[in-house]
Amino acid sequence: MRTLRPAVDASAALRLRVDAKSFVADGVQSLVLSDPGGRRLPPWTPGAHVDLVLPNGITRQFSLCGDRWDAYAYRVAVLRSSDGRGGSTYVHDGLRVGDLVGLGGPRNNFPLVPAPRYVFVAGGIGITPLLPMISQADALGADWHLFYGGRSMAFLDELSRFGDRVTVCHRGLRDLLPAVVADTDPAGARLYCCGPAPLLETVERLCAGRPAGFLRTERFVAADAGTVHDTAFEIALARSARTVTVTAGDSVLDTLRRSGVPVLSSCQQGICGTCEVPVLGGEVDHRDSLLDDRERADNTSMFVCVSRARGPRLVLDL
Repeated sequence: MRTLRPAVDASAALRLRVDAKSFVADGVQSLVLSDPGGRRLPPWTPGAHVDLVLPNGITRQFSLCGDRWDAYAYRVAVLRSSDGRGGSTYVHDGLRVGDLVGLGGPRNNFPLVPAPRYVFVAGGIGITPLLPMISQADALGADWHLFYGGRSMAFLDELSRFGDRVTVCHRGLRDLLPAVVADTDPAGARLYCCGPAPLLETVERLCAGRPAGFLRTERFVAADAGTVHDTAFEIALARSARTVTVTAGDSVLDTLRRSGVPVLSSCQQGICGTCEVPVLGGEVDHRDSLLDDRERADNTSMFVCVSRARGPRLVLDL
């Protein structure tokens, strides 16, 4: 059963101050954030991310990659993306130490499940959600190994303390992946992978036929959902007893916002989980890259940035 956090925009409820900003790799900046009043921050678990509402109004999702036991500081790392929507460029060029950012979350769509052995595969900035997982696996005495490749590789100095448990692949992971998957016994082991789409697609192909739950991934870019036909439908808002219409060319998210329901969102691709909303009635046409088959069949939540209705009406807990 999924535990849902409210998707209504609560960015003004808590603001964090940028305490430090530094380069940790070519094109990758690390931010350390804290509460301006010195208060404890919301707890989190390995694999969690936060939504940061930047001073220019853009909201972006970043994986927490610091010490989960430090109750007074969050750390994130941001890769500059020249073909993105402007969030990373603003972080690199516009955000200053001392600036305040709004906070959404933390939330975790990529949790570390108990297992005696872990294999971690990271491509580039995909190392960020895996860093806290590695620390936890190591603290628990689990058997684990990290395979890390990419053009811009952050936190290599921190990983060096783990010695030969870390394999750094400066030439990339493609040639190594078949052996990594073949040598990982699915009985008791879990494989966690985060990175660019080609890496995830390769790992998913190699893991086809393995038991459910063996491979766990997190995406930065949405998987191709194929060609779909959009039609208009109604949404009943259970808490306010209102009904709104989502037109064929509109998203549920945009319709809700125009109707005065300020739902928090970040990726707008169905990959971050920020805009998850409870579903009380109707059948959802799931188009996200987060829910598994069982969760989709449960039909208890949807990501309103991309998903729609299969029928004429949905009832949302809003």
